[in-house]
Amino acid sequence: MTSIPPPCDEAIIHSSPATAPCSASAAPWILAATILGSSLAFIDGSVVNLALPALQANLNATVIDAQWVVEAYALLLASLILVGGSLGDIYGRRRIFAAGVVLFAAASMWCGLAPNIDQLILARALQGIGAALLVPGSLAIIGASFHHQDRGRAIGTWSGFTSITGAVGPLLGGFLIEHGSWRWVFFINIPLALIVLVLTFWRVPESRNADTAPALDSVGAGLATVGLVGLIYGLIESSKRGWNDPVVTLALLSGVLALAAFVIVELRSSAPLVPLTLFRSRNFTGANLLTLFLYSALSGSLFFFPLNLIQVQGYSATSAGASILPFILLMFILSRWSGGLVDRYGAKPPLVFGPVIVAMGYLIFAIPSIGGNYWTTFFPAVLVLGLGMAISVAPLTTTVMNSVPEERAGTASGINNAVSRLAGVLSIAVLGILMLASFNQHFSSRLAGIKLEPQIRREIESQRVKLAAIEIPREIDARLTEDIKRSLNDSFVAGFRLLMIVASALALLSAATAGLMIEGKRKTTMQAPQRR
Repeated sequence: MTSIPPPCDEAIIHSSPATAPCSASAAPWILAATILGSSLAFIDGSVVNLALPALQANLNATVIDAQWVVEAYALLLASLILVGGSLGDIYGRRRIFAAGVVLFAAASMWCGLAPNIDQLILARALQGIGAALLVPGSLAIIGASFHHQDRGRAIGTWSGFTSITGAVGPLLGGFLIEHGSWRWVFFINIPLALIVLVLTFWRVPESRNADTAPALDSVGAGLATVGLVGLIYGLIESSKRGWNDPVVTLALLSGVLALAAFVIVELRSSAPLVPLTLFRSRNFTGANLLTLFLYSALSGSLFFFPLNLIQVQGYSATSAGASILPFILLMFILSRWSGGLVDRYGAKPPLVFGPVIVAMGYLIFAIPSIGGNYWTTFFPAVLVLGLGMAISVAPLTTTVMNSVPEERAGTASGINNAVSRLAGVLSIAVLGILMLASFNQHFSSRLAGIKLEPQIRREIESQRVKLAAIEIPREIDARLTEDIKRSLNDSFVAGFRLLMIVASALALLSAATAGLMIEGKRKTTMQAPQRR
């Protein structure tokens, strides 16, 4: 994922019952524990993107391997995050939160020590399971520890500090990668996790909601996980194995069947993981479709952006981390203002115009070629993208909260949060296919014009799945090396431009969804008192 928080985090806090109100002296420590806990998963999801070029070089990894480093984490987090919330309600939020932190820290140590790419991917999957326990736990602990009249300040503090960590995280991660090793991106989680555990057991009260919490839908959770893993595995591996490969076919088929079975189980379950009846609300369905399209564009594009900056444009890891900082700051500065747009105009106008501005940002991303100053190439795109997302996120959260009865707001918020994460998982897999196809097409035509010995040509072509990280044989003279490098860079930029156009189309699709499905201000205002 990116360093951009998913929608409805604050809504999850608002909708949680205050089952264990804290004392005034404990409040700062509880916030510190939850902020650091949230930041563990939040920062890790963004900093790892910066480490991908170093990972490719150090572990001889392909871009498909790099996809799995991100997807293994994001896939388990997206498919199990609702389960993590339910476990906290049943067995105790502090207990499950602490278990998630321990698991996350242990997996981080494994990531940092991983001797090869396969072990790193497995460790990242374990990290995702830990994040699925600690992320909903941190949000629910805030809701359980603060009375409704105190939550505004608590949420403001949590939101402000997580925004700061979101800004500092990529800078720190880039610095560690550039001046140390990509492994330190994972090792830094260990001391932070120890601090979180000390604060948690020292000050955070235990809370649960077992009386009203539904039974754990383990069958639904298992089917959803198997279905998503099969689908994503088939999509990613298709670039390497081909669509006709039996393994790819079996993975896709099993994924689709498992997801179909998940829908059937959820329809028949008395305590479903995802209550499908919520989707009878036009606003709720529209908000989740909008989230799927908008966050697909965001996650997929920002997965390849650091690869472009570091491998093609020649940025350092620190500079690449700083490149997205204006986006994060704009989101933070304008969040309160965009929330006010809903009160003034209703949710529909900003949910139409915000994604349209996002689409313009992606088109600006497609303009730069190779070289040039950041302030005249990528900065305008980052700025426009940040403005569009800032306009969109707060109204999206409000729409989700207002689309269902108040007692279902927590469930609705959790589903939308999971949808945003799932969008990232799917988009990285699908856009990776497009990127490889475009790169291969352009690189083949450019490489055909370069006179190379057959053995050298075969050696280069065998590395196509590395994209711009292809290693050029050292025995080639400087002129040919420069020609091949220019061909690699041009081919990557061509693929990146295609992805930005696709991302722009996804953003426009989310705007169209808002225009067609989200209710206007008058209707929403008339219905709101009935929900309360």
